[in-house]
Amino acid sequence: MKYAREIKVGVLAVVCIFLLFFGFNFLKGVNIFSSMYAFNGVFDNVHGLEEQAPVMIRGYKVGQVNSIKYDFARDSAFTVEISVNRDINLPRGTKMALVTDGLLGGMAIELQLPAVSGQDLCKSGEILPTVYVPGLLEDLQVNVLASLGNAVDGIDSLVAQLNTQLDNDHLANTLSNVDNISSDLTTVSRALKGLMAHKVPQIVDNADSTINSIKQIASDINGADIAATVARVDSAVAQVNTTLADVNSDNGTLGLLLHDKSLYRNIDATVVSADSLLTDLKANPKRYVHFSIFGQKDKKDKKK
Repeated sequence: MKYAREIKVGVLAVVCIFLLFFGFNFLKGVNIFSSMYAFNGVFDNVHGLEEQAPVMIRGYKVGQVNSIKYDFARDSAFTVEISVNRDINLPRGTKMALVTDGLLGGMAIELQLPAVSGQDLCKSGEILPTVYVPGLLEDLQVNVLASLGNAVDGIDSLVAQLNTQLDNDHLANTLSNVDNISSDLTTVSRALKGLMAHKVPQIVDNADSTINSIKQIASDINGADIAATVARVDSAVAQVNTTLADVNSDNGTLGLLLHDKSLYRNIDATVVSADSLLTDLKANPKRYVHFSIFGQKDKKDKKK
């Protein structure tokens, strides 16, 4: 039992080392009890990708980045080694895509599977084709910078046009006309102030006088003997009504003329006869008038 204590210490040390190794790999996301496939990819720029970064398929973690090595023999070449769980079979044509992991800007590897996969699978240790997928913030940055560039170009063009217009004589004439109009407006404003100070009070006084005259006229009308005037008008209207009643009745000459048809016919016949007589008189005046110088003599001879 001389070495019992040393054996216990040794076993405890081995257990501690194993636990330390297991805990370290567990914290890094490595499952030491599962076997992994290893694949490589070459990038010109890793955009901040770090070791232990997740490897995903459609957002599901299937592995991690084991190492990132820079190849000095090649121009800007980074070899990225990833490990993938053995239960994941990658069909031929799978790509290693460098993508943004979340809004904080962390980088990850996304395995993009081909649209049509065959029976041929990638083998461990193969070099997979790579592609870089810009993140949302990078797209926004590029678009914003492009928009700002266009805006700056537009502002430069606008400033150039303004400078051209400022150098134009037509604009100078326009500014001169605006200055003249401003001066005229100032003159008109002064005239209006003078009018308000002198003429307006006089106009107000005249208006007051006119209003007082109208009030006096209204007072005179109110004081007039309107009742007597209305009585005289009523009397005149009554007399007119009486006259009209006589005309409409059978009494009187106008009434008979209006209502007696036989009288109307007799007068009409008399007028017609008189008209015929006048017409015959004009046509045969000798029939009605005898005028002769020797008329008296002839009569005497006949008597003898």
